[in-house]
Amino acid sequence: MKPSRWLPLAAFALLAVLLAAGVWMSRKPDRDALPSPLLGKPAPEFALPVLHDPGYTVKLSDLRGQPFLLNVWGSWCVECRVEHPVLTKFAETKRVRVVGYNWKDEPADALRWLEQFGNPFMVVLSDVEGRTALDWGVYGAPETFLVDGKGIVRWKHVGPLTDEIIAKELLPLVTKIEAER
Repeated sequence: MKPSRWLPLAAFALLAVLLAAGVWMSRKPDRDALPSPLLGKPAPEFALPVLHDPGYTVKLSDLRGQPFLLNVWGSWCVECRVEHPVLTKFAETKRVRVVGYNWKDEPADALRWLEQFGNPFMVVLSDVEGRTALDWGVYGAPETFLVDGKGIVRWKHVGPLTDEIIAKELLPLVTKIEAER
C-alpha cells in the first residue's frame, strides 16, 4: 500500500486525538479543589447597594465587629434553591449574621425569588454587574464565606450548604471565633 493512502487516516487520527485533548482540558474545574487565596487574609473591601433599598449602600466596614456569613446566590441558580432551606434554618439560630450577596441578578427577579422562598438574610447586597465577586474570587453560585469580626476570611465553601457541612465545618469555626473574642 502506498504511503499516500495512509495520510488521510493519520490526519484523521491526529485530529481525533487533538479534539479529545481539547474537550478534556476544557472541562469545568472542580471548584472544591480550588483553594481560596483569601483564607486568613482581610476580606476585600466593597460598597454595594442593598437589594431592598438601592439608595442605601453597605460597606465591609459596616459589618465589622461581629462575624458574618456572606452567601453568594442568584435567582437563576438552581443549587441556590436547594441550599436555601438549609441556609434559612441556620440563619434562624442567629449564631452568625447571614448576609446575602445577590450576584449577577436582576433586582426584580431576586426580590420575587425571596418573596417566594423566604428571606433568611440580615441584609441582601446587590451586585448586578458582578464586579465585587472578582475581588472575592467567586467562581459561581452558591458560594459562602465566613468572615470574623476583624474582617478576616476564615472559611469558604463552594457549592450548596448542607446540614452536614454546617455541623462539621462551619459551626466548629464559629465556636472557635466566639472563643477568641
